[in-house]
Amino acid sequence: MYRSLEECLGDLERHGHLVRVREEVDPYLEMAAIHRRVYDAGGPALLFENVKGSKFRAASNLFGTIDRSRFIFRSTWEAVQKVMTVRNDPMKALKSPLQNMGAGLTAWKALPQQTQSNLATPANEVRISDLPLIQSWPMDGGAFVTLPQVYSEDPDKPGIMSSNLGMYRVQLSGNDYELNKEIGVHYQIHRGIGIHQTKANKRGVPLKVSCFVGGPPAHSLAAVMPLPEGLSEMTVAGMLAGNRFRYSYSDGFCISNDADFVITGEIYPGETKPEGPFGDHLGYYSLTHPFPVMRVNKVYAKPGAIWPFTIVGRPPQEDTSFGQLIHELTGDAIRQDIPGVQEVHAVDAAGVHPLLFAVGSERYTPYSAEKRPAELLTLANRILGTGQLSLAKYLFITAEDGQPLDTHREEEFLSYILERIDLRRDIHFQTNTTIDTLDYSGTGLNSGSKVVFAAYGDKLRELCREVPAELQGLRGFEGAKLVLPGVVALKGPAFTSYDEAQREIADLCAAIRDRGSISSCPMIVIADNSEFLSATLANFLWVTFTRSNPSHDIYGVNSAYEFKHWACDNVIIDARAKPHQAPPLVADPAIERQVDRLFVQGASLGGLKNL
Repeated sequence: MYRSLEECLGDLERHGHLVRVREEVDPYLEMAAIHRRVYDAGGPALLFENVKGSKFRAASNLFGTIDRSRFIFRSTWEAVQKVMTVRNDPMKALKSPLQNMGAGLTAWKALPQQTQSNLATPANEVRISDLPLIQSWPMDGGAFVTLPQVYSEDPDKPGIMSSNLGMYRVQLSGNDYELNKEIGVHYQIHRGIGIHQTKANKRGVPLKVSCFVGGPPAHSLAAVMPLPEGLSEMTVAGMLAGNRFRYSYSDGFCISNDADFVITGEIYPGETKPEGPFGDHLGYYSLTHPFPVMRVNKVYAKPGAIWPFTIVGRPPQEDTSFGQLIHELTGDAIRQDIPGVQEVHAVDAAGVHPLLFAVGSERYTPYSAEKRPAELLTLANRILGTGQLSLAKYLFITAEDGQPLDTHREEEFLSYILERIDLRRDIHFQTNTTIDTLDYSGTGLNSGSKVVFAAYGDKLRELCREVPAELQGLRGFEGAKLVLPGVVALKGPAFTSYDEAQREIADLCAAIRDRGSISSCPMIVIADNSEFLSATLANFLWVTFTRSNPSHDIYGVNSAYEFKHWACDNVIIDARAKPHQAPPLVADPAIERQVDRLFVQGASLGGLKNL
């Protein structure tokens, strides 16, 4: 398999999966605009050979399609799947030792290898300013590394097998950072590097950090994989690459000798600087906040190094393929971690973390004539207490009852729940808790609420398939549009404050109540633009679940508290943009016109169709 990024790019080119961009392109917005256009059309990987202001080439869209992603790992995929299966279920190895011997051999052969050869030599030293400083969106605070492999070791148990390799945003320029001397490291909660920094802080010493960029594509994938405890990212990187992860040390810093670039530095206790804003995977800007600042030690680039990058923004983007690859590798892991859970789907269209669909089991009272969520509530709490799943805001969970369910058939799955949910019993809130760092719908950084919609049992209602008359012509909330069966969007006035919203929506609830029961429409969504929200399923999922905080933005017709449990007849979600929320990502029209030159006949990308 590939020992370097260049080997991978050559293989992709030979098989028609890569196009070279010969023309000079500007890393300020142009490269991102080109990437987005090619990605949106399902186009090839790109190798930019002439990056303005840098001597280094850059590559993007390697994982732009799931088929190309599978192609990259075609030689190692099956073996790694077997290792993950055995790691998730050790009993399989005991029951079938000969059958699973290969899995153990694969993992053993992939153990990291310390080498004498070292990328960290004076001849390979460069500066941050020499790198392709790529800025993706107009309001970004500067350039940042979009495919970093951020390496740190446990101060209490140093060594590569107790290390953490994660993909955390690394800001290279802009804000208050002193170019070539300081960079920002933005890591979110529930990340391994945070544990390492906490331990270093207690010792009163800086945390040594290495940022690897490039190398075999397997190393980038390993940096984002949620792995079972005790399984090193470095071993998985070796398994996926088909070659052991080769490393050495220089000045006390770990050096990946397979990487194209390595940035080393230290994070000192209590040192932060403003980081951001940056466009992020929810489709909005993550705003400026203090995050750890890393004092740069050395920067290295191997001869002929290539800078890999991607663009983050409203899904789907290239990281969608990352998510699908990870699911294919580790899909059964959740069943081992949480017995009774059949499937959990982090919905990509909603920015992954805000919305989960899950299928569980109902085995507590098989003798009971009444079917209601019981075990599902236990499973919901387990899901919302597990790793990065704990960042979710909305969890819709049910169990199969005579028919198979697929959480990836999103409209069907949601309709199944809405047909069965008892809105006076089956909605459960968690308030004043943690949510995704990048989600600005809550009450502060990392702060917000969660809600569980747990439905099980016989069908309670037929869902409306056109807008009910009761929702037409409501004063102040017009433009009623059917989104999907049982869900209607209304256009509301611009949001000004939560006090005003409560008054407005109380009046709306009263108007709906006075018109009579509409059981067929269990969910109503208020939006700034009901036509946009209802135009596609993706629009509905994105707007509704990225622009609402359950505790503050869920209302209900005939709502009441029954022994501290909230109940209603129809759920209303206020998905209007709020003043405290981050602005959505909007491309610069002038830049979009500028890059047209690359897509005309005779230009590097002129031969691509649908562009």
